[in-house]
Amino acid sequence: MSRRQTTLMTAPQQVSRKYYVVDATDVALGRLAAEVATVLMGKHRPEYTPHVDTGEHVIVTNASKVGLPGNRGEQNFRQRYTEYPGGLKLESYNQLRDRRPDQLVQDAVRRMLPKNRLSRVMLKKLHVFPGAEHSLTQHKPAAITIG
Repeated sequence: MSRRQTTLMTAPQQVSRKYYVVDATDVALGRLAAEVATVLMGKHRPEYTPHVDTGEHVIVTNASKVGLPGNRGEQNFRQRYTEYPGGLKLESYNQLRDRRPDQLVQDAVRRMLPKNRLSRVMLKKLHVFPGAEHSLTQHKPAAITIG
C-alpha cells in the first residue's frame, strides 16, 4: 500500500512576515545577494510556494562597506544606455559603491530573483541603507549572519 502525500499550498493571507537585518560589512556582494534573495523569495521556509510571495522583509545595513573580492571593483561595470546614439554609460562597481551603494546591492539582489511579475513584489521588501543606522527599528528585526 502506498501512502499518498499532499503538497502544501500556502495562500497569500496565511503568510506572516518578519523583518531580518543583515550587516554587509566585508561580505562578498554575490554571497550577500544570494542569501538575501533566498529570504525575499521565502525559500528558507517550509511552507514555500513558488507562485505565492512567502518571503520576508530584509534590511541591509553598511552597504557602502560591501566586499568586492579581487579586482571585481575595477573590472565589473554597471552599464546603461541613454537611448541616444553613442549613449552607452559605464560605471565601475567601485565608483557605484562610492556614489550609490544601495543601488549596487539592489541590482545584485534583483538579478538573483526569478524573472517574473512576482519579483517586483519581492524586491519592494528589500530595504538597503549605506550606513549602520536604519529607520525600521520599530519592527524589531532579527539578525542574519552571512559566512
